[in-house]
Amino acid sequence: MKLQHFIGGMEGLTGPLDLDKRVFVEDWEKRIFGIHVAMMALSTHLDEALPGYPIADVPTTFREKWTWAHLRTGAEGMNPFDYFRFRYYEKWLGGISQFFIDKGYVSEGEIRSALDNSAVGESVGPGATAIDDQVVDYLRRGDSPRRGPARPRFSPGDTVRIADVPAGAHTRLPGYLRGRIGTVRRSYEGEYCYFVHTDDGIGDPMPIYVVEFDPRELWGSGAEAGASALYADLFEAYLKPVEEDQ
Repeated sequence: MKLQHFIGGMEGLTGPLDLDKRVFVEDWEKRIFGIHVAMMALSTHLDEALPGYPIADVPTTFREKWTWAHLRTGAEGMNPFDYFRFRYYEKWLGGISQFFIDKGYVSEGEIRSALDNSAVGESVGPGATAIDDQVVDYLRRGDSPRRGPARPRFSPGDTVRIADVPAGAHTRLPGYLRGRIGTVRRSYEGEYCYFVHTDDGIGDPMPIYVVEFDPRELWGSGAEAGASALYADLFEAYLKPVEEDQ
């Protein structure tokens, strides 16, 4: 069954399109974005990610791993009907809130109490300056999933078939590419990890490729005449030699 994990477009979703281009629709969305950034800046994975942060020395009580991968998997864990009903940052709010509940930082009752108490204030504990400095440093330098030198299995010009992985788990493989044939055009320098291990094979460091697809391979007679090729960045786990089809 194709659920919200099946990225890259879904069939049969009817209704008017929302073309609102505002980054933040409501003020609270800025706050949830800020919370996510602070969680990433204090994540325990930063002691192994480039450029390298002394994250263990930061006086924070937040001692969890939190990356874009965790944000995505958290949002995708929502009820499918809620996922397609809520706006972008509402999905973020749901995923982050559930994460804090699951990790024991807050209970559902405490969240309900806070919502009912409009006079709830903010407290600043010891070490706040050092925490702020870490968040600012992270905003300036970021982090990279790149690891050691690449040892690519495929070379430019190789013809590959894209895996047809299960759609019921978190993935970074667009649904419309599953089972399709493409041509490797290049591999990126270095190998890249994904900070969540998924059921479809990504997680550990591996090469990432630029793969070219003919629109007719993807959409058959529905491809527009003269359409340009489509290029996708794909983890090596999603590629296999066409010879394996034989």
